[in-house]
Amino acid sequence: MSIGHTLLGLLESGPRHGYDLKRTFDEKFGQDRPLHYGQVYSTMSRLLKNGLVEVDGVESEGGPERKRYAITDAGITDVSRWLAQPEKPEPYLQSTLYTKVVLALLTDRSAAALLDSQRSEHLRMMRILTDRKRRGDLADQLICDHALFHLEADLRWLELTAARLDQLAKVVAP
Repeated sequence: MSIGHTLLGLLESGPRHGYDLKRTFDEKFGQDRPLHYGQVYSTMSRLLKNGLVEVDGVESEGGPERKRYAITDAGITDVSRWLAQPEKPEPYLQSTLYTKVVLALLTDRSAAALLDSQRSEHLRMMRILTDRKRRGDLADQLICDHALFHLEADLRWLELTAARLDQLAKVVAP
C-alpha cells in the first residue's frame, strides 16, 4: 500500500493535522497494521518537500505546534494518476512455501507433513477471518473476503502439490 498516496487521498476532503490523518487512516485501512506517528510525519514531510501538500496553518493552543496540511493541485493530480493505474497482479512465483516443499524433498524430510501443517494453519486463519467477517462492517467483510479468496487459492495449491509429491520428488531429487 502506498501510505503517501493514501494520506494524500484523505486530504482531498479537506486540510487535516497529522494526528487526524493517522486516526482516519487507522480507522479506514490500518485495523491490522496501524500507522506509527513517526511514519505519518515523515511521509508528510516528504510530501511537503515534493510539493504535493502544503502547510495550511499552524496551531499551538498551549502545547506543541500542530501543522495542518492541505493537498496541492500537484497532489490531486498525483492521487488521480495513482488511482487510475491498475495494481500489478502478484504471480507468487517465488513462493516460500514451494521452496520449503522442495527443500523438504531434497533433505529427506516429510514434504507431506509440511503440507499438512500448512493446510492446518491456512484453515485456522480462514476460521479467524470468517469470524471477523461475520462480526465486521462492510469494509471488514470486503477485506476479509480478499484474504479468504487468497487463502482458498493457497489451499487448492496445497492439495494439488500433495497429490503430485511423488512426481515432484522425482524431478527435484532424482
